Amino acid sequence: MPRTAIMVALVCSWLFSSSAFAWNRGEAQRFATLPAGTAHPEGIAVDADGNVYVADFDVSKAGPGQIVVFDPSGQHARVVDVAGSSNLLLGLDFHRVGRNVELLVIDFGGQKVLRVDPVTGASSIFTTIPGGAAAGPNALTFDDAGNVYISDSFQGVIWQAAPTGGAVTSWAASPLLTTTGVPPFGANGLAFNKRRTALFVANTGNDTVVKIPVATRVAEVFVNSINGADGLAIDDQDNIWVVANQADEIVVVEPAQGKAIAKLGDFDGLRNGSPVGLLFPASLAFHGEWVYVTNLALDLRLFNPTFNAVDSAWAAQVTRHTVARLPRRIPSMRDDKDDD
Repeated sequence: MPRTAIMVALVCSWLFSSSAFAWNRGEAQRFATLPAGTAHPEGIAVDADGNVYVADFDVSKAGPGQIVVFDPSGQHARVVDVAGSSNLLLGLDFHRVGRNVELLVIDFGGQKVLRVDPVTGASSIFTTIPGGAAAGPNALTFDDAGNVYISDSFQGVIWQAAPTGGAVTSWAASPLLTTTGVPPFGANGLAFNKRRTALFVANTGNDTVVKIPVATRVAEVFVNSINGADGLAIDDQDNIWVVANQADEIVVVEPAQGKAIAKLGDFDGLRNGSPVGLLFPASLAFHGEWVYVTNLALDLRLFNPTFNAVDSAWAAQVTRHTVARLPRRIPSMRDDKDDD
């Protein structure tokens, strides 16, 4: 047999052998479809009863911003107009202070965080981010004392607010939390590990996850090459789940080495103007046996007309936006070293 034929046969044998590696991505199911007149869901939160709240980042219309609420089965419950807000809402979550629970919503366009009544939409200012138009508040998380941490995508700062709100202070700042990439969002999704010894922050424009040890508050790159690292959450085993918005997937990395242990979800085209699977996913939230994901479906040519991402044309065709969900589990993996 000619040498070239032998090499081809060997490669094909490896590719199709039981040792060949492929991610078990599972299936991103459609959980809900946003009602007509609402679009571009970005932030997501789930209340104690399993109701799902998504905030819109709708560049196509003026404010106020809106929160769309779905019941646990994915049925549309209501649309909440957030009083006094811009049309550019991002992260939101339920914040417990003593026995009280309040919904906090980031108004990116207004450079502030709002307390919002989840039924009426009445709002009040929880905190305002310093810097005026230079500020870019994006996502939020909490510590065990109820302090609120807010990522600033433009100024490269993690701001800290007291549990009751008021003026913020700079908890950490670093060039690693800024970007010159597309989209122009640096610090984005963030979460503490379970021991609260480190804060992990996605940097969207740099495709990185940044680790900030609580003891030093000195930022360091934890892992690279997550294409459009956006929303971020940490599970009970401290695995870091990162939404890769330009890869249309969720990447799960283990906490010691930053090694990828799962890639979940995929994009499978449009059906009746809505994404099948994940299309420019933005944020995720755990609840029960599921992880819920917003399909922002954002055309990045909005920020740079010459930046034609592989999913830009698809995003431009979306007419009805969706929320997806996947099972909250990491599929088993095969390590080829076991065959040595």
